[in-house]
Amino acid sequence: MFTFPVEQFRLDNGLRVVLSEEHSAPVVAVAVYYDVGSRDEVRGRTGFAHLFEHMMFEGSENVGKFEHIRTVQRVGGVVNGTTSTDRTNYFEAVPAHYLDLVLWLEADRMRSLHVTAENFENQRQTVKEERRQSYDNQPYAQAFLRLNEVCYENFGYSHSTIGEMADLDAAPLESVREFFRTYYAPNNAVLSIAGDVDPAEVRGCVEKRFGSIARRPDPPRPDMFEPPQTHEKTAALDDALAALPAFLLAWHVPGARSPDSYALEILATVLGDGKSSRLYRRLIDQDRIAQRVTIERDERRGPDLFGAWVVCQPGLAAARVRDVVYQEIDDVVARGIAPAELAKAKNRVRARFTFGLQSALQRALRLAEYSMYHGDAELLRTELSHYQAVTLEDAQRVARTYLATANRTYLEVVPGAGR
Repeated sequence: MFTFPVEQFRLDNGLRVVLSEEHSAPVVAVAVYYDVGSRDEVRGRTGFAHLFEHMMFEGSENVGKFEHIRTVQRVGGVVNGTTSTDRTNYFEAVPAHYLDLVLWLEADRMRSLHVTAENFENQRQTVKEERRQSYDNQPYAQAFLRLNEVCYENFGYSHSTIGEMADLDAAPLESVREFFRTYYAPNNAVLSIAGDVDPAEVRGCVEKRFGSIARRPDPPRPDMFEPPQTHEKTAALDDALAALPAFLLAWHVPGARSPDSYALEILATVLGDGKSSRLYRRLIDQDRIAQRVTIERDERRGPDLFGAWVVCQPGLAAARVRDVVYQEIDDVVARGIAPAELAKAKNRVRARFTFGLQSALQRALRLAEYSMYHGDAELLRTELSHYQAVTLEDAQRVARTYLATANRTYLEVVPGAGR
């Protein structure tokens, strides 16, 4: 169990606030999480959550276009934002005495973002260019988008976070404004502050900057029900940019912090995390049939995916390499994992978890996530104990339960002609 302090309170307008005081360095990190991601989008209006990751830097009542970024950078800080299927976040890390400045910047755009036709068109073109660079012109990138389309029946997780070109082109300005009014409100947000702060002073600053922002109606929540998969799904994707055969595998699993998620994380670590993992040793060191192998959970709020990504050696059929992966998984299902594998996996998880909380910024991000996803930021302090409690029997049980053929999706990436 971790012992760092966690304080939580809520403003009258619904804003959830998490504080974690820590004085090892004179820095403070601020994270603002909005409970909106691509899963909240509807057909024909995809990409809006990601669009606002960009729009939120376009200026507000008292802050000019991109001045938010410049202001933070001028005082030696870092600033950015990200979008996922499950949330949108914005964050800064600055010298501790600039905390109030950052709170003022964040509050100003929450209250009065400039959603103008000029700003919208500017960022619409930026997002379209990002899609071209990150997906349309990157080998294998389309496969990850396609996998979600094949795996998920529910639209919330089946479509891409970055959005479709046609939807962005067709989006009217008023729909974009309505999206902001619906989701970017204090009662749909978590403000997390970690670092060299005095909690009593911070409470006053937060109330001063955010307390007068009006609450808005609570936004609708998507129905994320995913029907059970009853048969194996297979698909192929021709990729003109890909140089080598590759494939993706995915199995439906419960979301983050579900009881089985901890054993599934341990299992993913045993199978595909690092050069001593089972699949790395088998595919790359021993058989020399693959150039890359990764096993991981997506860590969605749920339903989630447990997936494998493998790039094959030149001249080898993807199906041959895939069958070796199946052999290794079948072995875990039949015989489980060894005590030494379990101990090593727990050590790796513990290291990732511990090192991931050392910086004020990472702590602020994780505390905000736990507050938003799970309703209580203090759960982060006891999270590691759930991984340490996983047994050999748990690892084998989740392999048997979830890594079944009927629950599996296989997507093959076929290299472009002439390769």
